[in-house]
Amino acid sequence: MQGIALVSFPAASSILTGKGGFGLTSSEYGTMFVPQVLAAIAAALLGGRLAGRFGLKRVYLAGVAADLLSMLVLTGSSLIAQDRTVAYVALLLATALLGVGFGLTVPALTTFVAAFHPKAVDRATLVLNALLGLGTALAPVFVAVFVGLGFWWGLPLLVSALLLGLGAIALRLPLRVDAPDPGTAAASAAGIPSRFWLFAAAALLYGTVETMSGNWGQLQITDGLHGSAVQASLALTAFWSMVTVGRIVFAVMQRWIAARWIYRVLPLVIAGAYLGVVLGIGGSAVAGIVSFGLAGLGCSAMLPFTLSFAERQLGSGSGLTGGLIASYQVGYGVAAFGVGPLLAGGVALAGVFGAAAAVAVLLGAGAFMLTARPSRGAT
Repeated sequence: MQGIALVSFPAASSILTGKGGFGLTSSEYGTMFVPQVLAAIAAALLGGRLAGRFGLKRVYLAGVAADLLSMLVLTGSSLIAQDRTVAYVALLLATALLGVGFGLTVPALTTFVAAFHPKAVDRATLVLNALLGLGTALAPVFVAVFVGLGFWWGLPLLVSALLLGLGAIALRLPLRVDAPDPGTAAASAAGIPSRFWLFAAAALLYGTVETMSGNWGQLQITDGLHGSAVQASLALTAFWSMVTVGRIVFAVMQRWIAARWIYRVLPLVIAGAYLGVVLGIGGSAVAGIVSFGLAGLGCSAMLPFTLSFAERQLGSGSGLTGGLIASYQVGYGVAAFGVGPLLAGGVALAGVFGAAAAVAVLLGAGAFMLTARPSRGAT
């Protein structure tokens, strides 16, 4: 549900920017996501402290409630779409609530998974994120179905109903996580471990390279490779689908290949995919679609492994997972809002993807550093 909710807004971009819908300008549409990023960072950073005071279950339920309110506001905004000012304020509120939901639920779910599957943290975290990716891949399909039926707002309304049911089920579950061991508690009391900042840097770099495909891949297909709007949509679908497929595949592959080696190689796959975009290998939109699918495969396991390795090395329940999600969101913001001014300044989008390839190589170097010494229970 979190994955579907997260992509509901970009999946409905044609409605939000279309003259027959909300009529937002490109600038207004881009700015609409600023509250989401800021709220997600704040919620992720505060989540650990709130969990210590109120319990992780309540933090998770608060995140689900924020997602529910976001989808209800998005649904209701369809009734006031003709009043651009009021409708835009409603959309800003909806994205802010979605940011709160993402910032609270994802760290909580990651902690639950690590605590409930201590002997298979990497695999369990991959499966969890595969479901998140499945939701992001399904959202554009659902939007297309409801637009075809004549009421696009059916998607957020459906997600609202499902979130309500999910919250009701979660409310009845114990969802208890053991307190961190004395060593972890002492480390947390002494301050943030220095190794945390290496994981935070990896999450930030990953957020940057992932967002290049998620937010700018379609534009590269249409403008850089002169593809159609349909081909641009296929590129986005290929990226998110391969993110999901990769997480499932690598969860299975851990039976034969150590997780740390998968973690080290995947950034190089991303770099290779982006170099293919820059060099225009194949010279066609179809080749671009293949490149973005390859980038999705490279991105698939990077964030889940970053979170699971951090859980093991820093301690499950250490409360630092929220900081990593916040770092990931900072990387998202860098790519989502930083590329626009570069393009306005005359930098070619292909050149920006070239810089993203260099960032992916840097991420690969960080992956080696983070897995240089086997961590507690590492594979």
